[in-house]
Amino acid sequence: MYPKSIKNLIESFKMLPGIGEKTAERMAFFILDFDEENVEFFSESLLNAKNNIRKCSICNNFTDNDICDICADKTRNNEILCIVEDPKNIYMFEKNGVFNGYYHVIENLISPLDGINPEDIGLEKLLKRIKENNFKEIIIAVKPSIEGETTSLYIKRVLEGLNIKITRIASGIPIGADMEYIDALTLERAILDRKELE
Repeated sequence: MYPKSIKNLIESFKMLPGIGEKTAERMAFFILDFDEENVEFFSESLLNAKNNIRKCSICNNFTDNDICDICADKTRNNEILCIVEDPKNIYMFEKNGVFNGYYHVIENLISPLDGINPEDIGLEKLLKRIKENNFKEIIIAVKPSIEGETTSLYIKRVLEGLNIKITRIASGIPIGADMEYIDALTLERAILDRKELE
């Protein structure tokens, strides 16, 4: 139906998450309307991101240098380390300006059913970093799932005896949510993490 070049472009867009056939077709035809300069910028951006982005040697965040901008920033609070499961989480925290400490990205969440065991999530690097720095608090900010809970508890157990405060971000019912649509795990977490009204 389509010339091969357009068909390949559509198939390429369909590889992206949440992009179906219709959206991929719209994107492909939109690209065809780009002038050559924009097409070159678009393709160079894809190649540059793929070829130049690597993991920060300290925290595993995305960077195009050996050390990411956050780890290189000496003005941040060096007493708090926030553990996240994905570099995307770091950008969410940073965009909202809610945290001024340092981050560490673990490589996965523990999930024995998926063959992901404690030795598969890069804890050696995390432990080495914690022992070499003077962190007073470790915040665990992973998703509130069975895998997230397992990982959080395992990290807490591994860090016991290091005289460091270990916390996790609160989870529960979002503001404005209708109670009848709250799942059981979220409701349980909200009850367990309840706070006294001030």
